[in-house]
Amino acid sequence: MTVKPLGDRVVIKNCEAEETTKSGIILTSAAKEKPQMAMVIAVGPGGNVDGKEITMHVKPGEKIIYSKYAGTEVKIDGEELMIVRQNDILAVVE
Repeated sequence: MTVKPLGDRVVIKNCEAEETTKSGIILTSAAKEKPQMAMVIAVGPGGNVDGKEITMHVKPGEKIIYSKYAGTEVKIDGEELMIVRQNDILAVVE
């Protein structure tokens, strides 16, 4: 199944969280912070959203940093994805 976002929405998949700290302490799943870095899976067409013309600035395959409490989590075919608005994306990591 594929997901095709609408408007200014972007489908992303979180990168794995760090398993250990810099000092070598192994973290349990409860102690790990939710990662804010993700890979772009799909991008909506942009266009006229809420009365404003939106141009999409990200592309599938790019690594991005997004706002901590942004998006909607969905599970499709056993894969955990998030759908966020483009304005919730803070930066593209190169």
